[in-house]
Amino acid sequence: MTERLTILIAEDHQTVREGLKLIINSEADMEVVGEAGDGREAVRLAVQLRPDLVLMDISMPELNGLKATAKLKRIIPEIKILALTRHTDDAYLQELLQAGVLGYVLKQSAAADLIGAVRTVAGGHSYLDPAMTSKVFRSFGEKSAKLRGETRGTPLTGRESETLRYIALGYSNNEIAEKLDISVKTVEAHKANAMKKLNIESRKDIVRYAILQDWMQEN
Repeated sequence: MTERLTILIAEDHQTVREGLKLIINSEADMEVVGEAGDGREAVRLAVQLRPDLVLMDISMPELNGLKATAKLKRIIPEIKILALTRHTDDAYLQELLQAGVLGYVLKQSAAADLIGAVRTVAGGHSYLDPAMTSKVFRSFGEKSAKLRGETRGTPLTGRESETLRYIALGYSNNEIAEKLDISVKTVEAHKANAMKKLNIESRKDIVRYAILQDWMQEN
């Protein structure tokens, strides 16, 4: 029997929690193992239960989703966190990426999209709700030329593009090396060269670039 994916729901509205729990538990390979009504409880339960994934509401009492995410990533660096919100603005997106979330999904998304987001993030890869894409484009409007490499005038090579895409999707250097059949040192070189060409400095910037290039969905 396949081991179930364990999930902690952190959401301050009980009716929303119940709906999410129903959707998730309807999947044969998923199980909600805990529920938290505020950010502090989410951190406590995550440390206690060690779920595969935390579905983290952004707006919660006691400790909001951003602060709870940052605290959890300090305590359990390997934990997977999928941010959950009703709002389509991207006010928190950059901060959440910096804090360590791997995905961002809207509460009003279809059940199939929510489940897809859970599977993607639980697998260690990045997910951005499709409804957020246009917002991200507008938010990064002034930086788009820089992130597309147009300011430098030196295009990325195919390998550099592939390397950045896999990094944005959440793959480790070892996994990228295996996928591209190259050494880890070559992966690191491709990453460094690409970031220099694009004049970017962090994984957050790599994710932004990947969003602009429409790379955030796996083939």
